[in-house]
Amino acid sequence: MEIFDGRPADTTGRLEREIRTYDLLDRLGIEYKRVDHEKAMTMEACLEVDKTLGTYMCKNLFLCNRQKTQFYLLLMPGAKKFKTKELSAQINSARLSFAEAEDMIKYLDIEPGSVSVMGVMNDKENMVKLLIDEDVLKEEYIGCHPCVNTSSLKLKIDDLLNKFLPATNHEPITVVLKGED
Repeated sequence: MEIFDGRPADTTGRLEREIRTYDLLDRLGIEYKRVDHEKAMTMEACLEVDKTLGTYMCKNLFLCNRQKTQFYLLLMPGAKKFKTKELSAQINSARLSFAEAEDMIKYLDIEPGSVSVMGVMNDKENMVKLLIDEDVLKEEYIGCHPCVNTSSLKLKIDDLLNKFLPATNHEPITVVLKGED
């Protein structure tokens, strides 16, 4: 995989949601590295991309409550196990489960396998609460998809928190996940 600075010079064949991601990052003056790759559908595939970029492997989980009235995007270390009970207690939401693909597209304009923090830019109604595990925030960089899983980005956590998220009108909620049995 070859590492590039910023957006692709030729956007032929790229989805509009991906181009929108680059447009916003560029408009906000956020520097980022990019690699293009085969579809990354598993954490193992993402690990290879992260090795190339030198980033922190992050799970991105799109969740909802049983009534489908609250939606959450959880960013957590890839090596931690996700325990719904542990998270539910911190956000006062019982019976969390994975949200449906239709909701992912509706609120984040992202398809399964491409879930990314970049998707909150498409959540204009602020229907999705962003949850970030404290361990993710300890890193200097984060790796994420530009709303498609055939490219990955490396950007500074500081830029995500202080430029990107304010521009999207999303304030992250820090959670503490042990991920232990």
